[in-house]
Amino acid sequence: MLEKRLSDNIVNIRSYMKNSSDLVLKYARVCGCDICVVTCDGQTDANKLANLVYRPLTGLREPDCTPERLSAMISGELLIAGDEKPVMSAEEAASAAMNGFCVILVDGAETACAVGVQGFETRSVTQPENHRNIRGAREGFVEALHINMSLVRRRVKSPELVFRTLTVGSTSKTEVCVCSMDSVTDRKLADSVIRRLEELPLSLVLESGFIQPFLESGHPLFSEVGATERPDVFVSKLYEGRVGVIIDGSPFALYMPKLFTENFIMLDDYVEKPVFAAFIRVVRWLAFLVSILLPGFYAALANFHPELIPDALLRNLAAAESLTPYSVLTECIILDIFYEIMREAGLRLPSNVGHAVSIVGGIVIGDIVVSAGLVGAPMLLAIAIASISGYIVSDIANQVSFMRFMLILAGGLFGLFGLTVTAFIFCMSICSANAYGVPFTSPIAPFSAKAMRDTFFRSGWRKLSRTDPDIYASRSDENRHRRKYDKR
Repeated sequence: MLEKRLSDNIVNIRSYMKNSSDLVLKYARVCGCDICVVTCDGQTDANKLANLVYRPLTGLREPDCTPERLSAMISGELLIAGDEKPVMSAEEAASAAMNGFCVILVDGAETACAVGVQGFETRSVTQPENHRNIRGAREGFVEALHINMSLVRRRVKSPELVFRTLTVGSTSKTEVCVCSMDSVTDRKLADSVIRRLEELPLSLVLESGFIQPFLESGHPLFSEVGATERPDVFVSKLYEGRVGVIIDGSPFALYMPKLFTENFIMLDDYVEKPVFAAFIRVVRWLAFLVSILLPGFYAALANFHPELIPDALLRNLAAAESLTPYSVLTECIILDIFYEIMREAGLRLPSNVGHAVSIVGGIVIGDIVVSAGLVGAPMLLAIAIASISGYIVSDIANQVSFMRFMLILAGGLFGLFGLTVTAFIFCMSICSANAYGVPFTSPIAPFSAKAMRDTFFRSGWRKLSRTDPDIYASRSDENRHRRKYDKR
């Protein structure tokens, strides 16, 4: 509880904040009572503070005003700002100040008022960097929580959209917002997400990736929690009955559960004709299979099954490989690792010098390495096709790289048998993933004919607009999570 003496409260607040230099204290006398306005440097807007707090306080004129009366006027009768909340302790006062509030303390009163005058610098709303589209909004989430909440609310002006804000991280005190559509989302799913966030054991939360592992089921390869920086995609997931989580300080919002098939579905699919959307979705699936299977398949045929290669092609491959000092498997591993090094370097280098990676990589791999006879041109072509194909499904690019490398080892060491067994293990691992009672491979397994109308192909909007209560993301023993395709 706050003390009656203003000086005691100031001492407690200073002690709680370890006498930090960004704590700002502004003393004044209003209606015969001493007050102190507590703020945190850099967290408030100077114009808001002057117009919403200082000006109304200096305009108060009430003779013989008691501290309790003045505190009640500030918190209840005086309309200062829309975002106000009571403060009952020094810890609450310091926490409010660090979140961009100004706390008004009155000497002789045991309660205080916190007024929202947030004004810290934020990045403007711009086009997303990773999830780009041809048609649609050019808006992406930013690092400020309340701006992201407003971007979502602008698209859903309905009381069905519910925001629940809580604080995670015992040290960072990071605000997170759990979003759901009340009429669509399963209550057990929303309660489970909130409970996991409340039980978060982390003391520091700086990004969505900090809390994502605690919302997953623990699958070693794939995540059942999706991440997006597009508000329109985020809203579409909420309409399907998912639960979303927006984290203060991160431009990526999370939604759960995520299905495996959603990695091949893009927002642009819904603005094109169904036939074009179906075609490009099939292309994405083929690119995924080519990216993970092609190098390993080539290594398996070259090492163990040359009889499966046509004679004319086999002679060309044999001529190319005879000029290299390494085995097919060694070439494949070297090229794949070198490509991963280039990809990582291109991601980490500043944008103004990032083009140098592609130039040097193209010269080194595309010309010198083959001309020097270190690797064969057919193997280089296989790795290049597989690498380019992996970019089409960018959300699972890391998983694709890992599976491709493991299938290269399996095919190069054990032939088609090893390739088949390893691919079967990956397939079973994907099918075993299950988060919040929803199988990761829905609606393929378990199969749902009605839900397939928006999986490998997309039905027209006339059909998708029909409300069908029998469409489910999956079926489980405990509950069924309904999936709304009519508002996707």
